[in-house]
Amino acid sequence: MIKLSSLDKVNKLKIFNDPIYGFITIPNSLIFDLIAHKYFQRLRRISQMGMSYLVYPGAHHTRFHHAMGCMHLMQKAINVLRFKGVEISEEEENGLLIAILLHDIGHGPFSHAMEHSIVTGVSHEAISLLFMERLNIEFNGSLTLAIQIFKGEYHRNFMCQLISGQLDMDRTDYLKRDSFYTGVAEGNINAERLIAMLNVVEDELVVEEKGIYSVEKFLVARRLMYWQVYLHKTSVAAEQLLMRVLKRAKELTDRGFDLKASRALDYFLKNEINNSNFSTETLDVFAQLDDYDIVSAMKEWQHHEDFVLKNLCDMIINRDLLKVKLKNKKRKIEGVKVHKDKLMKRYNISAEEADYFVFTGQITNQAYELKSQNINILHKSGKIQDIVKASDQLNLKALSKPVTKYYMCYPKPESIS
Repeated sequence: MIKLSSLDKVNKLKIFNDPIYGFITIPNSLIFDLIAHKYFQRLRRISQMGMSYLVYPGAHHTRFHHAMGCMHLMQKAINVLRFKGVEISEEEENGLLIAILLHDIGHGPFSHAMEHSIVTGVSHEAISLLFMERLNIEFNGSLTLAIQIFKGEYHRNFMCQLISGQLDMDRTDYLKRDSFYTGVAEGNINAERLIAMLNVVEDELVVEEKGIYSVEKFLVARRLMYWQVYLHKTSVAAEQLLMRVLKRAKELTDRGFDLKASRALDYFLKNEINNSNFSTETLDVFAQLDDYDIVSAMKEWQHHEDFVLKNLCDMIINRDLLKVKLKNKKRKIEGVKVHKDKLMKRYNISAEEADYFVFTGQITNQAYELKSQNINILHKSGKIQDIVKASDQLNLKALSKPVTKYYMCYPKPESIS
C-alpha cells in the first residue's frame, strides 16, 4: 500500500465555480467524500431536464450541477436561520446538507424516462433512499440523520420542509438554474432574497412579511416555467417518444430479440424490475446506468429491423419528432382513429404498432398546492397567514387551481421510413 505524505494528501476543502452562484465551497471532508463517490459522480451523466435540450439547446446541465447548487443554497439557509436565533447543531447542519445533496441521486437516464417504461412502480425517490442507505453503511452511519430528514421523519419539521416543501432548496435551485440554461428569463427568481427572508416559528418554516413579493414572483415563475419549459409540448412529445423506445425495446427483448445494449441497460431489458424485487444487485447495475447507455443504444436501434423501434429511435436521434396538438378539452376518439388508420394503411402495420406513434395524454400545471405544506407569511404583528390570503395579488388564488391541457401526437408523413 502506498502512503501519501502530508504534502500529497488530497485537499478536501475544494471550491467549485458555478455559473449561477459563483464559488461553492465544500464544507467538510465527509461531504467531499460523498461528492467524490461513484454514485454521486454518476449524476454528471444524468441530464437535469431530460429531453428539453431538443427545444432549448442550452439545457444540457446535469443533476450534478443541480445537487451542488441545492447544497450551496442550504448552506445559506442554515446561516440565515442561525443568525435569527434558530438553533441548528453541527450534526443537524451535516444532515441537512447531505439530505439535499443526495435528494436526486436515484434519478435514472434522462431523469424520468425509466420510471414509466422498463421498471414498474419504482420512483427515483425510492432509489435515492436505497443509495443513501447503502452509503450510510459505507460511511459508518454518518448519514443516519440525513436519511431521517429526507424521509420526513425528523422531529424538527422545518428541516424536513427545507428538503421537501413548496419553498424548498430543490425548487429554489432548479427554477433559477433551469431558467439560466434554457434562457427563459421568466423563471429567474431571487433565490438569495427568498432565503434571507426565511424564519422558523413553532417548528414551521415561514417567510417574513418583507419577502412576500419574492414569494409571489417565485410562484408565478414556477407556473411560467412549467408551461414554457417543463410542459412544453415538444418536450412532452420527445419524452413520450423516449419512454416508448424503452417500452418497445423491452417488449422485443421479451419476445426473444437480442438487442445491442450496454450491460447495465441489457439487465433492465431482460429482467422484470419492480418495487418488490429492486435488490442490492439491481442497485449495483442501476448505478452504472446513465444517459450515454440510452443514446448509444438508440444509435444502434435506429438500424434495427423492427419498424417501430427503428423509427422511434430515428425520430429522437435526428430530432424529427411527432407533431403535437394541444387543446383545453379532451380529444375525441374519432380524431385519433383517423391518424391511426392512415398510418396502418400507409405502412401496413398493426393497431398495436400504430399506438406507438399516435397517442393522446394530458399535462397538468399547479404552481401552488393549498392543501399541501403551505407557504406561510410571518407578519410584523406575529400573525401567520398562507401566502394566498396574505397577498394582494389576486392571481395567486388562481395559481392554486390545477390547469389541465390535452395533447395528441402523431407523425408527420415524411418522418417515417
